[in-house]
Amino acid sequence: MEPIFKGKVAIVTGSSYGIGKSTAICFAKKGASVVLSDWADDIDTLDTIKALGAKAIFVKADVSNEEDVKRIVSETVKHFGRLDYAFNNAGIEGEQGVIHESSNDNWEKVIGINLTGAYYCMKYQIPEMLKTGGGSIVNNASIAGLVGFNGIPAYVASKHALVGLTKNVALDYAKQHIRVNAVCPGVIQTPMIDRFTGGSLDATAQLIASKPIGRVGLPEEIANTVAFLCSDDASFITGQALAVDGGWVAQ
Repeated sequence: MEPIFKGKVAIVTGSSYGIGKSTAICFAKKGASVVLSDWADDIDTLDTIKALGAKAIFVKADVSNEEDVKRIVSETVKHFGRLDYAFNNAGIEGEQGVIHESSNDNWEKVIGINLTGAYYCMKYQIPEMLKTGGGSIVNNASIAGLVGFNGIPAYVASKHALVGLTKNVALDYAKQHIRVNAVCPGVIQTPMIDRFTGGSLDATAQLIASKPIGRVGLPEEIANTVAFLCSDDASFITGQALAVDGGWVAQ
């Protein structure tokens, strides 16, 4: 890959698996130094990036904890001296169930990680980007941030709110050369989808059948979209929620 991010520094939260892992590796292949963060140890992604000859560190953190998020950003600046890009990817689907059967604990946990976590991330990422004259942030929303889905009210609410927050922050910092966008993945082959389907071949087949493009997506396809949105090729794009879903929401 062309090292278009040479000399740049990127944070990726939720980097241990799936979309986060693929995006962290994509940033590294394109020349960036990468700060990995997850609430679980992430030695595999770290080793993979270092094997590519790229620089990376890992910061164990829970993005729903403000002090943890401050530490992610402070460790980034301590090790690499700057911050140029951020992929605020950490998220959970939570429990399935209609609202009158849902627990308050599930609501608070899902909102805390998916929405408040992204709020904390941008709150502390943006001041560092302002110091270097700009940057690009991509928040990982979902097609559940664009349309409703049965049985996951907290998740849908968190992702709709994240799309709105993305647009607001994009407007606030557009003149300061910080672009803020969201990707809205459809069904992507990740552990989250495996949990959602329970490993059922019939459920997986139904998901595939719902896609106009005739297949589920790959984490690398979201990673490439994030890299594009961070690149100079997307210099006129901000405040957008881009569905990467094989045509699902176009139906």
